[in-house]
Amino acid sequence: MNKYKRVVLKLSGEALANTEQKLILNESRLKTIAKAVKDLWLEDVEIGIVIGAGNIWRGAMSKEIGIARSTADYMGMLGTIINSLALQSALEDIDVPTRVMSSIEVNAVCEPYIKRVAVNHFDKKRVVIFAGGTGNPFFTTDSNAALKALDVDAEAILMAKNGVKGVYSDDPRINPDATLFTHLTYQEYIHKGLKAMDQTAVSLLSESRIDTIVFSMEDPENFVKAVKGENIGTKICKGA
Repeated sequence: MNKYKRVVLKLSGEALANTEQKLILNESRLKTIAKAVKDLWLEDVEIGIVIGAGNIWRGAMSKEIGIARSTADYMGMLGTIINSLALQSALEDIDVPTRVMSSIEVNAVCEPYIKRVAVNHFDKKRVVIFAGGTGNPFFTTDSNAALKALDVDAEAILMAKNGVKGVYSDDPRINPDATLFTHLTYQEYIHKGLKAMDQTAVSLLSESRIDTIVFSMEDPENFVKAVKGENIGTKICKGA
């Protein structure tokens, strides 16, 4: 039996990229992620998805080329729409009905985000991809995942990570002695100054009953394991 009925899946844009050929999208990775999402969908889980845009544009680049932070953030929001449309195509290719809803209006390619419409899509067994960030600059896609999870009454955020197993005391790619946490409260996460998830997003979730599961996406079976409540990666929750 599944522990969670409605979830928001957070994916990084980098997870979609073809790093070998330096292309923003990789067919194999798109298909692998789409298959993992379909496995969740076949479990009768209601799925929202938030994708970053790091494969297309990173805000830090704006300083190097003299672009204002707010403009750079809007560029990133447009990048999330590109990634969302790519994943929608991959999902529909394997017969998973999918809608892209954006916080900024791009009516020619996706629907505007409206909570009641999103919930109606869930009721009709459609996957909903939340694109366009929060619609405002200065917020990350982690914050968008938190806000959308709160707004649509999701029970969990599934944060699929590329190259790490969960939340560590330090960056394990730099510090081989970094410790993997299996359980944390949101307050512990904030107090320790951890960086696997944006601190603003964690603050938004800190008083909610939404669990966040941080896990490695290298094993596609982890998506279903996470929704079943199996002990993988790191679970972050409100606590007692």
